[in-house]
Amino acid sequence: MSHVTYKVVQHDGGWAYTVDGVFSEPFPNRGAALAAARRVAAEQRVPGRTEAIEYETADGKWHTETAAGSDRPETDVEG
Repeated sequence: MSHVTYKVVQHDGGWAYTVDGVFSEPFPNRGAALAAARRVAAEQRVPGRTEAIEYETADGKWHTETAAGSDRPETDVEG
C-alpha cells in the first residue's frame, strides 16, 4: 500500500499544503491550510468503484487494466 504525506508550509504570501513538490492553492493562514490538508487526506482514503481503465503509453500501445476502488493510500498530515 502506498503512503501520501501532506505538508503544510508557507507559500506564495500565505500558507499551502504540498505533496511531492506540488502546492495547493494558497490559504490566508496556517489553520486554514491545515484544515484543508486534513480534509483532502481523509477524502483520499475513501474507497471508490473498481473500474477498467485504458491508457496509451509513449510508444503508442494501448493497455487495459483494472483499477481496484479499494486500493487507497494511507495518508497523514504534517503541519
